[in-house]
Amino acid sequence: MPAPQSPEPLPPHAVLMQLVFGKLVTQAVSVVARFKLADQMAAGPKTAAELASAAGLNANHLYRVLRALAGLGVLSAEGERFALTPVGEFLRSDVPGSMRAIATYVCDPWSWKPWGDLAGSVKAGAPVFDRMFGEGVFDYLAKHPDEAATFNEGMTGFSQQAAATMLKAYDFTPFGTIVDVGGGHGAILRAVLGAAPSARGIVFDAPQVAAGADEPIRAAGLADRCKAEGGDFFQSVPAGGDLYILKHIIHDWNDAKATQILKSVRAAIPATGKLLLVEMVVPPGFAPHFAHVLDLEMMVVCDGKERTEQEYRELLARAGFRLTRIVPTEGPHGLIEAEPV
Repeated sequence: MPAPQSPEPLPPHAVLMQLVFGKLVTQAVSVVARFKLADQMAAGPKTAAELASAAGLNANHLYRVLRALAGLGVLSAEGERFALTPVGEFLRSDVPGSMRAIATYVCDPWSWKPWGDLAGSVKAGAPVFDRMFGEGVFDYLAKHPDEAATFNEGMTGFSQQAAATMLKAYDFTPFGTIVDVGGGHGAILRAVLGAAPSARGIVFDAPQVAAGADEPIRAAGLADRCKAEGGDFFQSVPAGGDLYILKHIIHDWNDAKATQILKSVRAAIPATGKLLLVEMVVPPGFAPHFAHVLDLEMMVVCDGKERTEQEYRELLARAGFRLTRIVPTEGPHGLIEAEPV
């Protein structure tokens, strides 16, 4: 039997065409996420008419969206019925590491509209969001609880993905008290405490966010050794932790504000404590890496950035820390370990 033929590579103009029209794919995926269509398909293949009827959508238009996604590998199709592929499974609400909320909020107006003026950000050297909405993104979300709820759900899914790779790469058992700074609803900390049964934990975030961590903590059976606290990490963080974790926090901010957050941790951490930043470290060179792409989101939305190892080393030094090592994971994140000096 002859070996299967590899598909011919696309010609350059076709590659560019796919890149230029990437916005169409984002929006199509977001339709499946927003209306929880993957949850319906979890029970088995469905026709566009069945999905549309349950979600209150136009069946003809939905069919065209589903057909496009089947061609992109998000769905599969047999006859008139559509089913989830392994990629599409992550659009379900009930799978660990679900990306349904992420795929929803990226097309919410607060997240989508600033990208219409990436050119303006490049010209001005400033985030688009602040100019477009008149305030920073986190101030905006604090005033819009429905949009913030979707964002926080998305961050929980992202954290679940990161937690799985963190636990394989790093030993959390030596630490007595672990503080998750900017920990949202506590997905990272709950996973860590599951792997370190002798440890206690504190989820620390803005008061309106930290309040959402109480129920997941109880549901995980961790109420006796984990609690949520609200506050402002620019001012202070809970003192006395043996390990401070900050996942995808420092990349949200410019160097001055990132240093301020790290100085809050430095004021709270004992001399024997450890700091662990969970971030995508920009690798040397120009090989494909998600950090290069996510860096643009930070640039447009919140005046943050993805950083190289040297940039993290310098940033930590300004806040009174010494970078000790970067532990790679199976995912895109690196675990940047530091200690106070």
